[in-house]
Amino acid sequence: MKKLCHYISEYMGVLVLAVALLALVFPSVLQQIRVTVINYLLGVVMFGMGLTLNLQDFKIVFSRPRDVIIGCLAQFTIMPLLAWGLTRLFMLDEALALGVVLVGCCPGGTASNVITYLAKGDLALSVGMTGVSTLLAPFITPLLTWALAGKSINVDTVGMLLSILWVVILPILVGLIVKWLWPKFTEKTTDYLPAFSSVAIAFIVAIIISANANKLMAGGLVIVVVVMLHNICGLSLGYLIGTLLGLSEAKKRAISIEVGMQNSGLASSLATIHFAAYPLATIPGAIFSVWHNISGALVAYLYRKKSTTS
Repeated sequence: MKKLCHYISEYMGVLVLAVALLALVFPSVLQQIRVTVINYLLGVVMFGMGLTLNLQDFKIVFSRPRDVIIGCLAQFTIMPLLAWGLTRLFMLDEALALGVVLVGCCPGGTASNVITYLAKGDLALSVGMTGVSTLLAPFITPLLTWALAGKSINVDTVGMLLSILWVVILPILVGLIVKWLWPKFTEKTTDYLPAFSSVAIAFIVAIIISANANKLMAGGLVIVVVVMLHNICGLSLGYLIGTLLGLSEAKKRAISIEVGMQNSGLASSLATIHFAAYPLATIPGAIFSVWHNISGALVAYLYRKKSTTS
């Protein structure tokens, strides 16, 4: 079972891509499932994240605050501004533009820590950035979304704040409490959690794509290009900022991956809860979930190759 779980988590990008293609070709299989299930699935993923964290992971915030501040500033400036710029450049319609902006305004993704580890980056910095950006998200994500999309779309910032607290922060806190109360049980589950989260994320992607398969088939190429550019530019600019600030190679890799890989499941969840009038707003998050796992695996390979040749 452990071997199977290892393969599922290691080849998460392949799994998510395969499930997305199946949902696109056979959408009727999952169309009966209500999209609100996404919120519960994301909560499960966040609960798993809470089980893997401990207070030691947040020590970096106090021992190396400069690195964490640099990373979080990059996270919440590069990706939101890139999202806004790409929606203007490609003249996306309101719903798709909103979805791209939501992805850009979300915190770092849970898969970024695994990719940073595989890329031989600074894992402690990656975990610290994920934790801090996730804790800041209830306040920063709604405000950024309102600032970048609020002029054309009514953004309920208070409602979004409460949603993030309920879907993200609460499950993480519950996970931390469970780990504290039953440490031995939690230790036994850690080998299976990455695979479990991978399956949940794949299911989220499948539900979103199947619900919007027809519209995606009709004009999905442009949004795929936008999502790919968003992610690639985020990875590149994150590394560039680390270079300009004279950070070590390991830190540059961590910031690059943390900036480029977003919690796109949260973006889709927020779109489902707060922007039901714009169903296509869920699509960018679903596509990002597929693509950033593929690009993350490729980036990890390139970074590892650079380590062996330098």
